[in-house]
Amino acid sequence: MYCTEMSFTHGDYTVAWICALPLELAAAKTMLDDVHPPLPQPESDHNVYTLGRVGSHNVVVACLPGGVYGTISAAGVVSHMVSTFPTLRSGFGLMVGIGGGVPTPRNDIRLGDVVVSRPTTTSSGVIQFDYGKTLRGGRFQHTGSLNKPPPVLLKAVSQLESGCMTGKRPTSEILVDTLHKSEKIREVFSRPKVD
Repeated sequence: MYCTEMSFTHGDYTVAWICALPLELAAAKTMLDDVHPPLPQPESDHNVYTLGRVGSHNVVVACLPGGVYGTISAAGVVSHMVSTFPTLRSGFGLMVGIGGGVPTPRNDIRLGDVVVSRPTTTSSGVIQFDYGKTLRGGRFQHTGSLNKPPPVLLKAVSQLESGCMTGKRPTSEILVDTLHKSEKIREVFSRPKVD
């Protein structure tokens, strides 16, 4: 259902949300508080966009082409996106997707968990799997790093973390509300049961 109360322009959007898989795109669409009508785009921009709002942020959502994954494909999507939506440059972009959950005694991360990176003294937060080389004996040596997230996102993470410490869990509430939108959403996106 489209939000028809306002008319939007390309300049109204400040957050980019890029998905690698159609399943991730479906999850992104369910998280939108409002969906906005599509806007015209240049013939040179081959992306397909979903426009909407999350909280007070107008968001542009796009997915990589089906079956064409990786950094080159993602760079193409982002390049067209920032050309068509010029105010995205002053906002920020999120590559949101499904990570492989690997539960260990120290980090019980499972499919369906929400994981947000945070920089440390030795890492920018996210470590790209192909920024390194394998040495003799199978040891992995990092040869580069990604930039850390922008300060506005790091501040938001601090707010979420402090909220959890005081018993306020807005992310959990948002996810529960989203799961109650329809039976199909619950069926597809509920966290798998832990054995």
